[in-house]
This record gives sequence, structure tokens and C-alpha cells, in this order.
Amino acid sequence: MTAKQPKQGRKTISICIGLKRDRVYIKNMKIRLEEFGYKKIFGIFLVTWFLANIVQAMVMDVISDEAYYALFGQNLAWGYYDHPPLVALLTRASSLLFDGNLGVRFTTVLLQPFVLILIWKTIGFEKPDARKVTTFFIISFSIVMFMAYGVITAPDVPLLFFTALFLYSYKKFLDREEWISVLLLALSMAGLVYSKYQAVLVIGFTVLSNFRLLLKYKFWLAGILALLLLSPHILWQISNGFPSFQYHLVARSTEFRWIYFFEYLPNEMAVFNPFTLGAVVYVLVKQRAEDLFSRNLYIQIVGFIGFFWLTAFRGHVEPHWTIACSIPMIILLARRCDIDPGLRNYTYKYILYSLLLIVFVRLFLCFDSSITRRIGYKGNKEKYTAIEEVAGDLPVIFTGSFQRPSLYPFITGKEAVVISSLYSRQTQFDIWKFEEKYWDSPVFVWGDYGERSQDFSAGFTSFRGFFAKNLQTVNRMGIEFELPSIQMRSGDPMEIPFVISNSYDHDIDFGHPEFPVSLVCVFIRGKEVHLVPGKVDKPIGVVPEKERVEGTITVVVPDIKEGEYSVGLSLNTLFGPAKNSRFIKISLENGR
Repeated sequence: MTAKQPKQGRKTISICIGLKRDRVYIKNMKIRLEEFGYKKIFGIFLVTWFLANIVQAMVMDVISDEAYYALFGQNLAWGYYDHPPLVALLTRASSLLFDGNLGVRFTTVLLQPFVLILIWKTIGFEKPDARKVTTFFIISFSIVMFMAYGVITAPDVPLLFFTALFLYSYKKFLDREEWISVLLLALSMAGLVYSKYQAVLVIGFTVLSNFRLLLKYKFWLAGILALLLLSPHILWQISNGFPSFQYHLVARSTEFRWIYFFEYLPNEMAVFNPFTLGAVVYVLVKQRAEDLFSRNLYIQIVGFIGFFWLTAFRGHVEPHWTIACSIPMIILLARRCDIDPGLRNYTYKYILYSLLLIVFVRLFLCFDSSITRRIGYKGNKEKYTAIEEVAGDLPVIFTGSFQRPSLYPFITGKEAVVISSLYSRQTQFDIWKFEEKYWDSPVFVWGDYGERSQDFSAGFTSFRGFFAKNLQTVNRMGIEFELPSIQMRSGDPMEIPFVISNSYDHDIDFGHPEFPVSLVCVFIRGKEVHLVPGKVDKPIGVVPEKERVEGTITVVVPDIKEGEYSVGLSLNTLFGPAKNSRFIKISLENGR
């Protein structure tokens, strides 16, 4: 298809986009759009973007992560196991205005237009016009995850906002070191950390791009003020034993796999759009940074992508972890398109057409299908209302991670909790300890527990579970122990002295009729969890509240692969082995 030339004197334009004559098309479009003025065009794009996001936010099911953050908002604190607290404020504010989907997503939808305005102001075109506005929105819309975080609520939403504010403030600070710039820098740095811990990279790469900042006392004042604003969160981390850092820096580490390394770049291409990312690479290679601010944009992009590629050596990298550098990408491409006709033509020939696929995917996610059900964007209401029909008003006990016990209360308004084990990671539920409210009370336990469970069905949904009369859990019990050696051979006996502490306000019965407890030794390597039962020197019956029980357990080192393992003691129940003790690194040799 080609664009037709308008007749002389007419101010009309063909809606077709030509591949050979797109320059004429852009020129004609500029004449047409400038009748409105670039500010009105900017407003039209912004309002259209906002309305499209509102519609999708209402139609597309809330996913499990969002339901989890909705629980954050209902239980406000200065920190959470997985993330800093700002995402909780987003969901809390949304819930004060709306119910349902918008009760989680409205502030997210509302925030992104402000992100776009900040980015536009940071670009700071000397002579803005309709063409530059159009190019800016094409680039912005083409970045897949940037667009997604205008609908889906996550810690990345405030991270994007404060990244935009930080870059805007930093550019102002470079121009003139005014006190308003210092205050904005402090606010944006604190907001970054309150959003997500990738904030450290945004700030660190800025310093790396301009070491002279360390000689400026106003920059130090901004940092000190930011630390003061962050002090409540820092105190929360201290009082809770730095759970977020333990999780992100230690617990998420796994054995290296080449698939983690090789899947990284394809995933990043999907997140940023291969056509847009290709344009960014072109600018990085062909154009040198002309000033300090541009140098920061370059380092942010290369630094984020390079840093997280390196982290692939310690485990799987989530593609959206690099989303903060989407803002430097937008700024860089929009500025470069203004002076590079070739890049501008590429934007209208290739990046523009890629938006058709993005629009299709957005529409597809709004419709019920086997794919959207599988990835969690549809079908959640049917699934969890079926459980509610069986459980009634009883609290529902789940195992695994946070997904199910977050979606269940969001959809049904009923109570649920997850009992974590060494087979799953810990979550904010381990800090909330909701299950203590249900101790010695009737509950419905969801899941397949062999003969204990039975089949249930409601509507088109089937599942397994069972009713329990008296819930007992042991996740808050503590175990201290000492290993006789950190060098072990499979088949050798090992005596381990232990002390079990009951921190609950009630007794724990190891012979409980529904939820009995046993003491086991655990060997862990990566995702491998080996439970080794042993012989306790004296039976453990009932551990009274706030009391301690001492003893010795004798176990035989298991016949498993040689290598490094983490060894600890655990209280094993129907829900799996709980994390009751610290784990000690040992070296295991095969005794055969």
C-alpha cells in the first residue's frame, strides 16, 4: 500500500502508510496535526493511552502477583518479605476508590501518564512539534513491558515513575545545581528504593557516569536526605532480620545452567521489542554520548542489560528486571530520531508496524481462551469460587507459594493462608503468620494428600482437599543443633544434639491425630531436598508453650551424589518439612 499525494490546497491525508513514500506521508501528517498544535496532539495521545489502559485493566483478570500486592495494601508496613512498601500504597489507594480490578490497578493506570510527561520533559526538545510527539509515543508504546506496567500493578510501576523523576531531576541538577533539583533528587532516590531494589543500579550507574558528583556537596546532601526518608524501611529490615536481602541475594541463587545464559537475550528482546532494542543498539554503537546526561543514558542501558546477564550465572533472570532502562531507551531514541532521518524512517517503517502485534496481544489477553487461562489472565474467578462453594466460610489452607492464597481472598473475600515448606520459598505470609489465627480450629485444606484428600467439583472445576477439625502447624518452632563434622561420607551414622523451642502461645503435640510431627535431617542442594528420618534418643510428645526440649537424633548420611550440601533439622508434617533451623554447608563423599 502507498500513501496518496493530496491535491493542491487540500489539508487532508491518506490513512494508509506507504513504505516507499513514508517521508511524504510524515510531512503531510505534520501539516495536518500542526493545525491542532503539538500540545493538543500530546494530550490526545495521552488520553487515548489512559483510556485504553483503563479498559484493559477492567476486562483482564487480576493475576496472582497483583492479588498478593493487594494483600500488602490491606496490611500496610514499612517493608515486605519480597519487596519495599511502595507497591502496597498503590493498591491501598486504588482500593479506597474502587472495588474489583480497578481496586488494584487504578493508581497504576493513573501513574503512567505522569511517567510519559516526565520523560517528555526530560527529552526537552528545543522546538517540539507534532512529528516529534508522534515519534515519542510510537517508541514508548513499542516497549512491551513499559506498556504492560500501565495496566498491571507491580513494584515496577513506581520504579518506572521514580526512574523518570530521577533522570528529570538529574538533568536539572546538571544544568543548574538549584535546591529544588537537590530536593527532587532526594525524593526520587528515596522513591526508587521504596519501589524496588534495582534502584541501587539506577543511582550507582549515574555516579559511574559522572564521578564528579562525589565532589559536589549538594549531591551528598541529596543522598543524606534520601537516607533519612528511607530510615523507616531500614529499621524494618533490621528488626525482621533483613528478609528481603536474604531472599534476593541468597535464596534466589541456584546452580548455573547454560539455558539461563542463552535465554537471557531472547527474553530481553521480547521485553523491549526486537525492533526497538535493535534501534537502541544502533545508536549505542554509531553515536557517541555528547554530554554527561547522554553518557548516563548509555551507561544505564548497557549497565542494566550487562549486569543482569551476569546474574544469569546464579540462576534464572526474570526479563522484567531490566525494565528501568526502558526510560533511558525512550529518551535516547526520541532525541536521536530528531536529528537522524534514517533512524526516524526506520521507526515509522518497522517499529510502528510492530505496534500491530502489541495491540493484537493486548486484545487477546482480554478474551477467554485456553492460553489466557493457562497464564492466569482469565478463569481465576471460576476456579476460586469453586473452592469457596466447598469450603464455605472456613479458612482455606494452601501449600506452595503465595499465588493461590492471594487470589482466593481477592476473588471470594474469604480468608486463606499458605503453609510454606522447604519445597517452596518463603513469602510475606511467613511474616504475617495468619495461620496462628486458625490454630485448633476447623479449616479446609486444599490439595492432594493421598488418602486424606477427596475429590470435589463445582461448575467445571475439580480439585482435591479435605476438611480438618483442629489445625496445627509448626513453622514458627525453632531448632538449634550442632553437626559433629562438615565432612561426611554416605552410609556413616551421625549423632546430632538439638534443642527445639516452642515460641507459640499453645502446646505443640507431636502425636497430633490430624497433623502429626516428626523430626528429620535435611540435605539440600539447589532444588534437591532429601529428607533423612532418624532415631531420637527419647520420644517427643507434647512441647509446652514457650518451652524447650533437648535431645539427640541419630541419622545415617544418605547415599546421594557427592558434592556440597546444606544440612539442617526440620519438623516434618503433612504440609512438608518446615524451615525451623539454620543450614550448614557440608562436603559429602560417596562412601561406596
